[in-house]
Amino acid sequence: MSTVINKGIAQIVRSESAWSALPPIPNPIGFAGSFAGVSNGTLLVAGGANFPDGGAPWTGSKKVWHDQIFALEKPGGKWKLAGKLPYASGYGVSITWKDAFIIIGGSNQKGHSADVSLLKYENGRISITALPVLPAAIANTSGVLIGNIIYVAGGMESPDAQNAEKNFWMLDLGAAQKAWKVLEPWPGPSRMFAVAGALNGKFYLFGGGELVNGIRNYLKDAYQYDPDKGWKRIADLPAAVVAAPSPAYAGKNSLLVFGGDDGKAAADAAVLREKHPGFSKQVYRYQPLDNTWSVADQIPAPAPVTTTLTIWNGKVVIPGGEVRPAVRTPKVLQYKAINY
Repeated sequence: MSTVINKGIAQIVRSESAWSALPPIPNPIGFAGSFAGVSNGTLLVAGGANFPDGGAPWTGSKKVWHDQIFALEKPGGKWKLAGKLPYASGYGVSITWKDAFIIIGGSNQKGHSADVSLLKYENGRISITALPVLPAAIANTSGVLIGNIIYVAGGMESPDAQNAEKNFWMLDLGAAQKAWKVLEPWPGPSRMFAVAGALNGKFYLFGGGELVNGIRNYLKDAYQYDPDKGWKRIADLPAAVVAAPSPAYAGKNSLLVFGGDDGKAAADAAVLREKHPGFSKQVYRYQPLDNTWSVADQIPAPAPVTTTLTIWNGKVVIPGGEVRPAVRTPKVLQYKAINY
């Protein structure tokens, strides 16, 4: 018994020491669906949506999308307003590439977007360059960078769509003539709010929510895509994961998935409202070598969903997000992944 307790304590101590916080986003309510990335060593968080009065749909509050781009030049510094997006947007894909930060698709009060923009932060200012548009408008999607190639999978084409999409697209940023290509999708259900991942040149797709005739099904299936060999199904997640911060963190030989909505309270969410217990705090670890999942850690704070995961100064950064239905947080979590 004492050995188990000691191991448990050691794990808790390691977990607490691995987690820390960056200065909160300079908005008292916070945002869900923000884009996040790094340009020239500066952390950028852009766009997203909230209920400015702190309410919720069931209290009559209106969801509002935002266009601010916030910049944090150093961990101990202060956020500053660095610029604005071409228009208010959120719930798309965020990619850090070289010295730039790329935002892909997304949504606002007018609908979903196919736009792709490259942002650079230089000398305290933001510059924005348009990249080729997506094959179709998409939001609530997921994507990741492998080398110079962006992959985007799943999502919804419109706010009132009754079914999620089964799209799989790629853009080679190194090509002289850049254009999106449509690839064969994974051999499983369509999905939105999945987690993308990349490790050793392969693309991963974890969980998400299937939407069929407006009804959501919480998924725990997972897939690997090898550009040379195509798709294969891999081991299921231990539980369903919807809207977890994406992409997954890539270590030396494993991928980490942080939290997500496991669907356990989904059926009662409309009744629970402010009493909703929040989302999963489990940090799952996938090891491709033996095709297994395990619990690597726990998030020591209300776990955010519908947000982005990015890497800054060698640490995982998870800015803002939704900690209960309609409830945002301005907190910015930071995690030092150890021995993964």
